[in-house]
Amino acid sequence: MNPENILEIKDLKVKFPVTGGLFLRKVAEVKAVDGVSFELKKGETLGLVGESGCGKSTIGKAVINILKFSSHDVEIEGEIWMRTDAGEIDLNKLSRSEMRKHRGNIQMIFQDPYSSLNARMSVGQIIEEPLLYHTNMNKKERGERVAWLLEKVGLQAEQSKRYPHEFSGGQRQRIGIARALSTNPKIIIADEPVSALDVSIQAQVINLLQQLQEEFDLTLLFIAHDLSVVEHISSRIVVMYLGKFCEVGDGYRIYHHPIHPYSKALLSAVPVPNPKFKNKERIILTGDVPSPMNKPSGCVFRTRCPIAKPECADFVPPLEEKEPGHFAACPYVSA
Repeated sequence: MNPENILEIKDLKVKFPVTGGLFLRKVAEVKAVDGVSFELKKGETLGLVGESGCGKSTIGKAVINILKFSSHDVEIEGEIWMRTDAGEIDLNKLSRSEMRKHRGNIQMIFQDPYSSLNARMSVGQIIEEPLLYHTNMNKKERGERVAWLLEKVGLQAEQSKRYPHEFSGGQRQRIGIARALSTNPKIIIADEPVSALDVSIQAQVINLLQQLQEEFDLTLLFIAHDLSVVEHISSRIVVMYLGKFCEVGDGYRIYHHPIHPYSKALLSAVPVPNPKFKNKERIILTGDVPSPMNKPSGCVFRTRCPIAKPECADFVPPLEEKEPGHFAACPYVSA
């Protein structure tokens, strides 16, 4: 691993079998993630963006190693290297019991604050649970940690005895953030943490994440479909389509000067609040998103691409560096 990196993913592939017939034999497969590679530098925020169903949440769940334990028939190939105090470890090779030793170093904030919290547990119990499994704290120390974390995310220590149904969506997401922070992790995977919240609450949660990242020296993998949110929080952005990476680069550069046709179309759909720019060109893609079970040959975007050529069906375009630190998977574009 590069000494600057805390996480390196190499040629990650995630396949879900499709079964049919009387004996439920495998008749097809869905390639949710199809050979992606990336790295996370210590302390940075990498934004992963794309349409629903492109595979971005699947990457997050594969990295944190909960996917193969929740879906027993899923096939995960590739390497997921994480830097720990004990050295470099490939998370994809670990069993459930082996992974538990490292679970405290990598945590996840889930998309839905309503279903990700156990309704039968108090807020204090929810935040305390990771401490029971991943630390040696006694009961008093755990209680103090829970109270401290609640204060850190903008809630009150006295609220620890309440239950999730007594909180709003934004408050529940703050509880989820406190739970993720409880074990003092090095990496947090935020899986669309604001998509289920009102716009006014989204900004509060994003600002909170930025404050906590600086205070706790966190590394974030931020997954979302809203490019404006991703651009605000991310130092680098990855644009994804049908299990493949289209474009990778600096957050500002990707947001303001995209070069891949899909990135341009995705960004043209972002609402512009300034009326002076209301006539911004809108790129309308033709056709529907192909089924992950039956992807186009060659470039997966070619059936909707405005600059596609016949030869695009013959090869899968690799990510090429168009300018320093800016990569795009298309041979017909330049920076």
